[in-house]
Amino acid sequence: MKTEIKDVTSVKKEISITVEADELKVIYGNAASAVAKNVTVPGFRKGIAPVNVVKTRYADEIKGEVLRKVVPKGIDQAVAEHRLQTLGDPDVHFHDYDSMKVDGSSDLHFHVHVEVVPAIGDPEYKGLEVGRKIRPMVDGEVDEVIDERRKQFSSFVPVEDRASKDGDTVIVDVVGTFEEEGQEPVSANDVEIKIGDPQIEKSFTENLSGLKPDETKVFTVTYPDDFGSTALAGKTVTYTATVKSIGRTEIPELDDEWVKSLDEGLETVAELRNKISKDIEVMSVADADARVRNDLVTKMIEKNPIEVPSFFVKNQANNLLNRFVQDLAGRGMDPSKIEKEFLQMVYQQMMGQAENDVRGALLLQKIAEIEKVEVAESDVSDEILRLAEYYRVSPDEIRASLVREGGEEEIKNNLKTRKTIEAMVGYAKITDQPWEEDAVTEAENAEEKKPKKASKKVASKDSDKEGAGEKKKPATKKPAAKKSEK
Repeated sequence: MKTEIKDVTSVKKEISITVEADELKVIYGNAASAVAKNVTVPGFRKGIAPVNVVKTRYADEIKGEVLRKVVPKGIDQAVAEHRLQTLGDPDVHFHDYDSMKVDGSSDLHFHVHVEVVPAIGDPEYKGLEVGRKIRPMVDGEVDEVIDERRKQFSSFVPVEDRASKDGDTVIVDVVGTFEEEGQEPVSANDVEIKIGDPQIEKSFTENLSGLKPDETKVFTVTYPDDFGSTALAGKTVTYTATVKSIGRTEIPELDDEWVKSLDEGLETVAELRNKISKDIEVMSVADADARVRNDLVTKMIEKNPIEVPSFFVKNQANNLLNRFVQDLAGRGMDPSKIEKEFLQMVYQQMMGQAENDVRGALLLQKIAEIEKVEVAESDVSDEILRLAEYYRVSPDEIRASLVREGGEEEIKNNLKTRKTIEAMVGYAKITDQPWEEDAVTEAENAEEKKPKKASKKVASKDSDKEGAGEKKKPATKKPAAKKSEK
């Protein structure tokens, strides 16, 4: 058997395989004998028909048996001889399968296309120039953070002896019936809707105002053709909403007493403001450093336009799609209700991001090899300790989880990538530059629009579980030390 290899591209190879007549004749004879033992020919008992008769009546079966022997053997031999790192399944081609002879009367020729891991030369990664932009604190930012924290400590206080009004949150059970035939009703229980909230559909807040607990309101909503949910766009739905309870969200007063209740070692509002101000500065620096690392990787990829195997790209696109679906499931969307056409569209959009991810990973792997980056067991232990502190569990629980999910190797890979990027930072020409809100915001928005982080409305066969009228579901928070109605 002879093999020759030809470069189609840097990641695609064509292997030409020749099985010489003498070798093929032996394989053909063995295949014919094997087939003869398992077939029944009229006039003969099973397994004793003359081989020549079997060769005529079962020519296709014998040909298939021969090819099952020679094709894998030829591919394995070529891979070994030429030291190929193949990816995925090989693509086998025959010049003319129907007229092709495998009886050893002549040599057999066929060729195979395979994808391989690309051989990467020394990438250009030293001396890359990037700017470092630290976002300055803006007026009112500390107040915004404090207000958000107060909202986190808000409480839901029931309201009795009156009907619902603006500012109240009503908890309702909702059933929606479509005017169009062929669509099943939708329902949701314990839906929280804040009366007068601009994030809530106006028809819901208007119809649920002025009701008391146990009262029911029936109303009809006709949704515009461009409504955010494709399941509701252009549809008319009659809702039956039953009020279960009414309450108001109360947030704590901003005073020293509330600050002390946070259990952060702070005594006064002034101390809290000072701490938040310092935290914002630290986070701004960390964000700037993160952007530097991201920009370095982006520039490194642009400087080294290597070809990447479609096998890796498809795998990464599948990974991105799986994360996208898991994210939707975490938000309450039933993955089985997502239309296949929509998922296919998202998958195609993710191919570009997947190709970029793979290119970056291959280049970083090569840089790690050049820089002799290693990950010690102590590095893994430190990372597990960090994860344990973050999730507030013991290191042993993290390790047990990693063993179950095979994730310790992923931690090593992530740490190796992190160290490699830090090595690139050491070689980079980093200059401090003034903050440009528009430019940085535009870059961050572009990053958020990538499919792997997408959070756009999904085309679903059913409406959202919380209720078709909701744009946002208010959360019920834990009570604070001291509250005032706002």
